[in-house]
Amino acid sequence: MNRRTFVGALTVGALYERPGGRRPPLQQKEGLITDVEGIKVGHFTDSRRPTGCTVILCERGAVAGVDVRGSAPGTHETDLLRPTNSVNTVNAIVLSGGSAFGLDTATGVTRYLEERGYGYAFAGGKIPIVPAAILFDLNVGDGRIRPNADAGYKAAMNAKSGAFEEGSVGAGAGATVGKLNGGKRMKGGIGTSSIKLPNGIVVGAIVAVNCVGDVVDPKTGKIVAGARTPDGKTFLNIIEAYRSGRGVAQTPQPGQNTTIGVIATNARFDKTQMTKIAEMGHDGMARAINPTHTLEDGDTLFALSTGTSTVAANHGAIGALAAEAVSEAIIRAVMKAKPVAGILSYQDLR
Repeated sequence: MNRRTFVGALTVGALYERPGGRRPPLQQKEGLITDVEGIKVGHFTDSRRPTGCTVILCERGAVAGVDVRGSAPGTHETDLLRPTNSVNTVNAIVLSGGSAFGLDTATGVTRYLEERGYGYAFAGGKIPIVPAAILFDLNVGDGRIRPNADAGYKAAMNAKSGAFEEGSVGAGAGATVGKLNGGKRMKGGIGTSSIKLPNGIVVGAIVAVNCVGDVVDPKTGKIVAGARTPDGKTFLNIIEAYRSGRGVAQTPQPGQNTTIGVIATNARFDKTQMTKIAEMGHDGMARAINPTHTLEDGDTLFALSTGTSTVAANHGAIGALAAEAVSEAIIRAVMKAKPVAGILSYQDLR
């Protein structure tokens, strides 16, 4: 098959070619992490610049695990999720922009939950358990504006079951992708997906995509969003650039990226099993982002079990499905993103 070259502005048609015509566009599966009973999602997006936070609420508690693969993470309360530590359930997970400043959003979510009587019970009341992870978006717009405790509180107030917005909102508002080898970056975002089994088990994911690497559709091997060549006509293709010897000596800016997300299922598991599911979820990240888990990323995935299903499930199988949901959520994140601050999105290229 002859490969087309890009002429002028990049078009999606050039990405989905086949003999005799174009490949059909990527199919966006419309499952949501809120398809898992007991999960709510709320965003806060700061109108002053593209940044924000996203709250995944499980007020009555969900068994949680976490796995951090990137080498530049920013997290809160992840040590508590180790299987050997005492607290078994969390009441919310926060994903936020704003780099380390964005960890303050967890304080607002904690306040929201305490006011409503949710949390870990002790003699004097209840302590909400709210782990969090952040991504770096301070280089998009005015970096002095970042999510704080009030932003977290508002996101929690906005949380709901059912449909919610994806793309350039919440933790994905200032997210960008494709920041290696001198290429022009593109807009990232936040996306979700779910897989529903005939026996009633549901596995969902929500991911804020702010990666160093290119975003690749695992089913076609085609780049969906990523570093563009300096003239903007085509994708740079980071891995092909490396294979040709270009850019391998470059040192990217550390800690200015990070893809973060949450997996959820209604299947019943303990902390050790949920930790393994979080680990397996990173397989989905590796399928859809190339390269990933770099020195410049802080890639982190949480995993939640609401335990509302009584159907027995093997946690290895659920981990495999979690990886599928993660990769689908990543693709949706960039497909639904909108341009901001002069940064092109997938929708511009259509």
